[in-house]
Amino acid sequence: MSSASSFQSDQLNFPIPPHGGQLVNRLASGEERNEWLARLPELPRLTVRLRERCDLEMLAIGAYSPLTGFLTRADYERVVGEMRLANGLLWSIPITLGVSRQQADQLREGDNVALYDELGDPLAILHLQEKYLPDKRREAVEVYRTEDLAHPGVEYIYKQGEVLLGGPITALQRPRQELYPEWHYTPAELRTVFRERGWRRVVAFQTRNPIHRAHEYLTKCALEIVDGLLIHPLVGETKGDDVPAPIRVRSYLAILERYYPQDRVILSLWGASMRYAGPREAVHHALVRKNYGCTHFIVGRDHAGVGKYYGTYDAQRIFDDIELQDLGITPLFFEHTFYCRQCGMASYKTCPCPAENRLMLSGTQVRAMLTRGECPPPEYTRPEVAQILIEGYRQMLQGAA
Repeated sequence: MSSASSFQSDQLNFPIPPHGGQLVNRLASGEERNEWLARLPELPRLTVRLRERCDLEMLAIGAYSPLTGFLTRADYERVVGEMRLANGLLWSIPITLGVSRQQADQLREGDNVALYDELGDPLAILHLQEKYLPDKRREAVEVYRTEDLAHPGVEYIYKQGEVLLGGPITALQRPRQELYPEWHYTPAELRTVFRERGWRRVVAFQTRNPIHRAHEYLTKCALEIVDGLLIHPLVGETKGDDVPAPIRVRSYLAILERYYPQDRVILSLWGASMRYAGPREAVHHALVRKNYGCTHFIVGRDHAGVGKYYGTYDAQRIFDDIELQDLGITPLFFEHTFYCRQCGMASYKTCPCPAENRLMLSGTQVRAMLTRGECPPPEYTRPEVAQILIEGYRQMLQGAA
């Protein structure tokens, strides 16, 4: 049976080659897909969790190029220890599929394993090459810089199955997208859009939060030096106290409609899950945006951070140890930005004023205001965004009552 392939078109190298040189395509279609669907009843079956479902989609559409599936042992061990695949290519986050020992004992290396989501939809076939035991403590320390189970990424590692399954996948379909499915662009689709618009320099902005004035400021600063801006919010699995994706998307639409040039900005929803791996995840986010065709990537304060596990600018400093030719995309580093009553929007680099002139609110303070139905000041967030967030929080509280 044939297998999914890589995109070869030179057009899909515009405006920047994907990581590893080829944009992976693991989506089966036509006769190949029909053959696998017919074989499903005879194959061993596994149900994947939300993060793994998100990873399956990223593998299928080439967002994780050059990966063709879940990591085998050699790749896993080198990614954990050195941020490299076994072939030496830069890669910072282990993409793994974990199962219990009991489940693993029922599978043999060489099996084709059917992967289903929790709704019972068949998503992919795992061509199982290897079963192996991860070193969870080492992974926690190297990837997340902590063994604290209160860290959501570390908690996930220890809840993940004892045995990892490695091998390429053949995707039978993309997972269902209930949230604006038309905006879940694939890397190939976005590259086509960039080419059609003539954008040779494209900057990506990763976020799991609403876009406040500080985000608006730094994205517009970046837009000054490129042709186009990709607003690429993550809408997969996040922490329970993060603003839910449906509310965030409404806020993105509101701010983009009124405060950004329509011909120089694209909104695309990214169906991946957060790891909260701080510096390691900043590198991962950059590599993925290179696969989507971006030439530049914004790395702000405490990128992909959580709690107090990382220093404020650790996610920027990690790039000091990476050769630009290995990374293949240009990171843009931004200081903490804020509203200054004398300067307007500014950062520590540009504002000469004393601290009392600067309006700074923590996420905790803002969430408390929204819960009370209070608008944060317009210097912190646009009023259109504030109203959407207030209404969203009101609905969440009513639903929880």
